[in-house]
Amino acid sequence: MMARSSLFSGLAASALAASLALAPALPAAQPRAQPETEKTAPANADKPAPTESISAELMYRLLVGDIALQRGDPALAARAYFEAAKDAKDARLARRATEIALAARQRSLALDAAKLWAELDPAAERPKQMIAGLAGGAAGGGDPRAELKADLERALAEAAATGPRLGEAFLQLNRALAAEPDKAATLKLVQSLAHPYPNVPEAQFAVALAAYNAGLKDFDTATVAMQAIDRALFQKPGWEQAMLLKVEILGKQSADRAADYLVEVLRTDPDSKIANSALAQVRIQQKKYAEAAAILQRLWEQDRDNHEYQFGMAMLAMQMKDWAKAERLFEELQRADYGDDGVVESYLAQIAEETGRFDVALERFRAVPEGERGWIAQLRVAAMLGKLGRVDEARQYLADLPAVTREQRVQVQQADAQVLRDAGKNAAAYTVLASALEQFPDDPDLLYDIAMVAEKLDKIDVVETKLTRLIELKPTNAHALNALGYTLVDRTPRVAEGLALIERALTLSPDDPFILDSVGWAHFRMGRLDEAEKHLRRAMEQRPDPEIAAHLGEVLWAKGDRTQAQDIWQAQLKSAPDNAVLLETVRRLTR
Repeated sequence: MMARSSLFSGLAASALAASLALAPALPAAQPRAQPETEKTAPANADKPAPTESISAELMYRLLVGDIALQRGDPALAARAYFEAAKDAKDARLARRATEIALAARQRSLALDAAKLWAELDPAAERPKQMIAGLAGGAAGGGDPRAELKADLERALAEAAATGPRLGEAFLQLNRALAAEPDKAATLKLVQSLAHPYPNVPEAQFAVALAAYNAGLKDFDTATVAMQAIDRALFQKPGWEQAMLLKVEILGKQSADRAADYLVEVLRTDPDSKIANSALAQVRIQQKKYAEAAAILQRLWEQDRDNHEYQFGMAMLAMQMKDWAKAERLFEELQRADYGDDGVVESYLAQIAEETGRFDVALERFRAVPEGERGWIAQLRVAAMLGKLGRVDEARQYLADLPAVTREQRVQVQQADAQVLRDAGKNAAAYTVLASALEQFPDDPDLLYDIAMVAEKLDKIDVVETKLTRLIELKPTNAHALNALGYTLVDRTPRVAEGLALIERALTLSPDDPFILDSVGWAHFRMGRLDEAEKHLRRAMEQRPDPEIAAHLGEVLWAKGDRTQAQDIWQAQLKSAPDNAVLLETVRRLTR
């Protein structure tokens, strides 16, 4: 564990130093202007060989270094940069080799690279300090966190010497420390590093961000975050980055508090695009979709070329099931060639499916370009063929799909079973899924799907067996816990046992409307009508759904409020006239 912590510490110090580098590793075609403190640097420190003179060997070494860094091999990267620095006689490459070697705990190589750096840039003090520390054994065997703190203090002190770079250093600090596993310790470190700079707003921002990253799980951490971000905003009024972080901090406590703060910000600056956009996001979290849409509409009217606002409006229209508006907006986005990976085409296809135009949806899914969305679209092509009554064609289409990965092969089997389920052929779907489980034993998705089909076939013992196995494999799978709990509540006398499982699911996913529905239904089955109504109303607020409406209506019917029950049923029948559960409930209670 200590070795891992040491490596992360070295990487953090190196990352901060690299972010403050005055020049890129690759020699530039033109020299860059140097700050006042580096005017005495030798010619080769700020005037490297022009790009066109780079040899093939040097280019190769630079590429090896970059690729090694990307692949997480800092030792190889340091060696490549060191060899490149020797060839090019470039102080900046030597500096980069030194920093990476330190991060990789390659002490000997770091010492050699620091010596080369000092030779190429005699005026620089930092390589001399590193040589002294490395030669004296300071780089190895000590307390890694103390070493990290000392390295970062030196980097910040160097940045402070040039003024404007100090703020940027603090803004990069949390990114440099991102790999540190102990976020509470990281917060203490950042507080210590920021302490000498009380009037630097970026230092206060760094403390607030470190506290936020620590989780804001206790009062003290939340207080540190709020006090630090308020100081940052006091020192630098109108700083949008700090304002957004304060929104995030408040949002962890309450979306209402975040919204209230943004409303106050907008009283002072009503035209702030950043604040308005943030408020739209918070309104979405509050499920106040109409208010969010109104904000985006205003922003879009002010900036018609910003298709991000239009895309957000289209997504909100889908959320509110305003299919006509959503389709119009997405079609405009498609004509504007907005988005990539078939995102707009996918949503247009979904809208056609939701509105029952399966022939249109079929063509739109076929038009989604290749890629991750393209694969999902191909599976939906089969679903649309099935919904159009072309079941055999849909199954043959799936059989011909070039499923390469294990995940894709499972998805094809799931899609095949779903086509059969949609056609009312549950027994055939069960056979497909059972065969798939023989090929892919204990696949969580297949276990869940076969349990759902088994329930339709009254194979309650299979439902329990498969979902129990799924929960053994994934104890925190809220959907599996809810499904098994609901089955026990709805189909067996073991209601209390089922409720216990559902409550475990609710702990894992407290705002899931379908889990809330299950809780409500369990209370109804136990005769607790008020408790049932409370949970079912909350579920309906989260997601108006025909099956939730069926349950809420039945509870109200049992309480004698039959007019309200029928109003709820009729409202849902308008949007889901064929829902089997809702229709069965209405017919059973009103006949």
